[in-house]
Amino acid sequence: MPNVQTFSRTWGGKELTIEVGKYAAAAGGSCMVRLGDTVVLCAATMSKEIQREGLDFFPLMVEYEEKLYAAGRIKGSRFIKKEGRPTDEAMLVARYIDRAIRPLFDQKMRHDVQVITTVLAFDGVNDPDILALIGASCALHISEIPWNGPIAVGRVAEVDGAFILNPSYAERELSKLDLSAAGTNERVLMVEAGCDEVSEETMLKAFEFLGKSLKEPMELIEEVRKAAGKEKVDVMSPKTDDDKKKAEARERVVALAAPFCEKRITELFFGAPKATKSERYAAKSQIKSELKVYLTEQGVDPTEIKYGTDAVSDFVEAEVTKQILQNGKRVDGRGLDEIRTLLSEVAVLPRVHGSGHFMRGETQVLSVVTLGAPGDEQTLDGMELVGKRRFMHHYNFPPYSVGEVKPMRGPGRREIGHGALAEKALEKMIPAKVDFPYTIRVVSEVLGSNGSSSMGSTCGATLALMDAGVPIKEPVAGLAMGLASTPDMKQWKVITDLQDLEDGEGGMDFKITGTKNGITAIQLDTKTIGLSHDIIVETITRAKSARLKVLDVMLSAIDKPRADLSPFAPRITTLMVDPSMIGAIIGPGGKVINEIIDTTGVASIDIEDDGMVMITSVNAEAAEKAYAWVKSLVAVPEIGTIYEGKVVKMMDFGAFVEIMPKKEGLVHVSEMAPYRVGSPSDIVKVGDKVKVKLFEIDSQGRLNLSMKQAPGNVYPKHATP
Repeated sequence: MPNVQTFSRTWGGKELTIEVGKYAAAAGGSCMVRLGDTVVLCAATMSKEIQREGLDFFPLMVEYEEKLYAAGRIKGSRFIKKEGRPTDEAMLVARYIDRAIRPLFDQKMRHDVQVITTVLAFDGVNDPDILALIGASCALHISEIPWNGPIAVGRVAEVDGAFILNPSYAERELSKLDLSAAGTNERVLMVEAGCDEVSEETMLKAFEFLGKSLKEPMELIEEVRKAAGKEKVDVMSPKTDDDKKKAEARERVVALAAPFCEKRITELFFGAPKATKSERYAAKSQIKSELKVYLTEQGVDPTEIKYGTDAVSDFVEAEVTKQILQNGKRVDGRGLDEIRTLLSEVAVLPRVHGSGHFMRGETQVLSVVTLGAPGDEQTLDGMELVGKRRFMHHYNFPPYSVGEVKPMRGPGRREIGHGALAEKALEKMIPAKVDFPYTIRVVSEVLGSNGSSSMGSTCGATLALMDAGVPIKEPVAGLAMGLASTPDMKQWKVITDLQDLEDGEGGMDFKITGTKNGITAIQLDTKTIGLSHDIIVETITRAKSARLKVLDVMLSAIDKPRADLSPFAPRITTLMVDPSMIGAIIGPGGKVINEIIDTTGVASIDIEDDGMVMITSVNAEAAEKAYAWVKSLVAVPEIGTIYEGKVVKMMDFGAFVEIMPKKEGLVHVSEMAPYRVGSPSDIVKVGDKVKVKLFEIDSQGRLNLSMKQAPGNVYPKHATP
């Protein structure tokens, strides 16, 4: 029978519980984490042997599984009810966990490690992604898998000037700040934030508040480890005589190659600045070629030379870091706070609704805006997110952007993550639907990449939105801040505008976006043991001045959104109607609204529950006809008003005249002419158009009309006065 153990801590006024020993016993480490009624099962497993020889990276796989049953929902599709491929939101959470735990593994590991987090219950209040990361940390920490943890994570919002730890979804809606950070109470490893122009001062206070709040989950994970943890295994030491011989040979060859490489790297990379990525890669290739000759001359066995050439990239990154720390020198000759050459352009494509071209050094992004009808909104059918999305940013990263040849199989996790970051950066600046009812899609095509193409996408998307005439609240810019540091983090220097060789061990990719007024998004990845508060303070402070410089260049291309939309963009005409009249516009089975669309030629008519009617058309005349039609459907007859109507029915005592769609009134024979009329057919027939005045609405709501009180009627010549 399972040996179940449960551990709890009060955290932010709620009880955080970790249970082990009951589920997923075959995994290397597993636990169930609960906060409120949100429950996440987390399992970490490592392969017993190296499965794939020849890998040049650590094979970590992280999965986050949303289960609709956790939220008491069944998939909305009529034909597919089971969970399919992960939603974009699930992929983003998987990346969120991966980015936090990956730096604490030995990157030379080649055993497959897989972390799977599964949401089993979701209460709609407590965030499962926070619990998934805490659970992943605990599962790894109690397993035999070598990992330099644990870490914890928390979320903070600010409501009415006070910080709230792990706010509910409702509290997050009230906050301009949504910050999530993972690490310890002293160091930060991963950050994700979306904000509404939050000041740097407020952001730094939020970091400080969150850092102090990670103590309880850290202590809880350590308590679980002491009670249920396994002994860590050593996967890095050679196990067989053959492995030992290879390790000794590798160590010997690398030691022989080191002084040669360090000398040549200094000469080739820092003797004269290498301004482009291709120049730097050519220099690296040259060093590898020269090293082969050198090692051969030193009598190294040909089968062992690869150990030296494989280490060249590590030597280059180490020298790049050393030059920054000791001499303040960067490989392309820039100062530590200097941005590469910037270029901003708009209206670079015909026909599209808006376009922007942004370059920072060799990073080049072309962003294109498409404006659509309200009905073009994306339908969200996930575990957490259900509803509509009217602003979307998508990011494409073709292999030619980095000079490579690869199969193209659609956007992967990285592309989805970069697209989501730029979307988050711009989201709060998009006008409200009532002010600008369009569905907005931005696509950023990365044409060249060397350092933070996601930030280039943010800038390109801003340019394209303004070119399209979208009245964004403020222009948004972003760039990545980097770091050079020693392994123990005792020496470090922050660098502005990160690029290729500067993103190695001991570095960081600290992306910050914002307007002139404040921060709109943050994303941090690091290849260190974690960032101190001092590093975060300097990074955020320096990023502001750099961001303002980028904004200046962008605004030189277009300083505000265009006053008019592209002639190729659809126009949306809006009117508000009484919600009780929506049915009259739609008609049974959509008959009326479809008739309006088909007859007038408008693209679509969308109606909100509050009575907002939005008519989308590329033709102004068609929009005017549809507008008049809808208005007539919801108009309320007013006593004393003169209408032009059509005779729809004849009776012995008068004629019924339709003055509005589906609204008829009676013209009694006594009200047909300014003289006595013997028979209504003497004056009118079905189909005639006549002028009538509404002079009474009786107690039963019936409309009484008069032709003789309405000027402009023409009577038959044979009629006798």
